[in-house]
Amino acid sequence: EVQLVESGGGLVQPGGSLRLSCAASGFTFSSYAMSWVRQAPGKGLEWVSAINSGGGSTSYADSVKGRFTISRDNAKNTVYLQMNRLNVEDTGVYYCHVDLGWRGGSWGQRTQVTVSS
Repeated sequence: EVQLVESGGGLVQPGGSLRLSCAASGFTFSSYAMSWVRQAPGKGLEWVSAINSGGGSTSYADSVKGRFTISRDNAKNTVYLQMNRLNVEDTGVYYCHVDLGWRGGSWGQRTQVTVSS
């Protein structure tokens, strides 16, 4: 069974930092690209960032470029999202996601990020 378990969310003041983690199991983690997706209150899903299977290629939404860094540790089956210089617009629930091709996609259970003074 594919499982993605996020952690690391919380309440932080504007300008602060958080690091999200997503622990994966049930598939060959090192063979798949991973993504982070978020949903702000009352809004639709927004793709945030992605990293290829080896970790050598990353991409970011314009809204987070220069502030967020995605990384992965294939030995630990974990993908991370380091979020710096957070602002209130970053508030929302964050999901990690993997597209397993013919097996379909899988989402984590989400983690809440709240940026507020």
